[in-house]
Amino acid sequence: MTQLQPGDAAPDFTLEDQNGRSVSLSGLRGRTVVVYFYPAAMTPGCTTQACDFRDSLSSLQGAGIEVLGVSRDSVAKLAEFAERDGLTFPLLSDPDHAVHDTYGAWGEKMNYGKVVEGVLRSTFVVGPDGHLTHALYNVKATGHVARLRGLLGLAA
Repeated sequence: MTQLQPGDAAPDFTLEDQNGRSVSLSGLRGRTVVVYFYPAAMTPGCTTQACDFRDSLSSLQGAGIEVLGVSRDSVAKLAEFAERDGLTFPLLSDPDHAVHDTYGAWGEKMNYGKVVEGVLRSTFVVGPDGHLTHALYNVKATGHVARLRGLLGLAA
């Protein structure tokens, strides 16, 4: 697995969101975009992380930052997640983990003392020019948005 580094061109992708609409990273060129990969909708950690992004969304968007969440969940499950938790940013479905692979967000990890293959909770910040300004791997769900806000120079 190859991990991306700040300065690398962000791999482009087009995925379906929770409403069945296609979202392309290249369609957001000119804006700063946070792309975060999470293991599974409606699990405790992923819900905490998504709700933290939801609660910070207006201030992030006010700073010109868009948020995209990516998981292997189906569009239907993402729609249920968005509805249940009032998530208003795009949640993207990558069922074959192809986009996860291109970002290095899929690989071996420890889970309850066993080595398993799966999603590596990761966050990337794509600058307006399409290059990464931050590449964060194996992030913690709790407190992650606050840490990210600090990295981006945004008030807490």
